[in-house]
Amino acid sequence: MGVKRIRRGLWWPVASPRMSWWNGAVGYELYIRSFADGDGDGVGDFKGATERLEHLAWLGVEVVWVTPFYPSPQADFGYDVADHTGVDSRYGDLNAFDRFVARAHELGLLVMADIVPNHTSDLHPWFREALADPAGRHRDYYIFRPAAAAGGPPNNWVSHFGGPAWSLDPRSGEYYCHLFLPQQPDLNWDNDEVRQEFDRILAFWVDRGVNGFRVDVAHALTKHQSFADNPQNAFIGCDTTPAEAWAAFDHRT
Repeated sequence: MGVKRIRRGLWWPVASPRMSWWNGAVGYELYIRSFADGDGDGVGDFKGATERLEHLAWLGVEVVWVTPFYPSPQADFGYDVADHTGVDSRYGDLNAFDRFVARAHELGLLVMADIVPNHTSDLHPWFREALADPAGRHRDYYIFRPAAAAGGPPNNWVSHFGGPAWSLDPRSGEYYCHLFLPQQPDLNWDNDEVRQEFDRILAFWVDRGVNGFRVDVAHALTKHQSFADNPQNAFIGCDTTPAEAWAAFDHRT
């Protein structure tokens, strides 16, 4: 399948009659950490992935979706991103990424990057600054709320991974929201600066040849500004799993 460039960073399959290249395309999820180890350190990387792209093209794959490869402390397998415009050193560097994309395009493969806009790592510079300076601009990049009137978390929201969806910032006495791990604070998508940051992030990767994005947790980017409790419709016991605890609530907010 040949490709031609039609706009900055966008490629279109020449032989395909589809209106949109992603409709019906054969995709492959490339989990970078385990796909192919190119330097012998026991961890998959872009060097190894680049060397084996021909295998995917031979199989008839048209789109390669690369799971998060950004710098990360790996609390959640890379979905806790510490820098949205870098490559984790375990997997290579930006030059290795560029070679991967170039080889994919030579083979007629499109590249989709996994983008994580709902949250960052708690080690991301934005969050570190939000904790260090509660009056600073990065504080509103995240969702901080005062404790409930009776004390404790602002509401009864729960995390997908178990326990409350709120953790205390001892310095300010406020809580920050995290729908996943406490190490994954949720971003505040009601803040226009956050949206502008992601415009810049997406443009950065498009300029490097990325053809599209898989958006992680797209359904939860915005939260209801009332921050009201969610109705509980099932009992939560000491042996309730995180998935069962999540399902015990009607998530209206």
